[in-house]
Amino acid sequence: MNNVKHNVSFENAIEVFKDALALTIYDEEHSDTEERWITLGKTSNSNVLLVVHTYVEYNSNQTNIRIISARKASNKEKKYYQK
Repeated sequence: MNNVKHNVSFENAIEVFKDALALTIYDEEHSDTEERWITLGKTSNSNVLLVVHTYVEYNSNQTNIRIISARKASNKEKKYYQK
């Protein structure tokens, strides 16, 4: 579904978490039922993506990331990432 709506696959979105310069902020506005986070980062083909996600903690040794949505960053978001 995300690939159809935003033309970004979750496989591609995963790459932002490998970006050492990625920026992650807490999404207070959309965290009513669960804690949501927004990460801006680059993929291997240098696209800057915005990824909305949660962290799912299974135990003290294992935390997974659940991607909710991913899209190409807007020009304003790209500038924020580049600062």
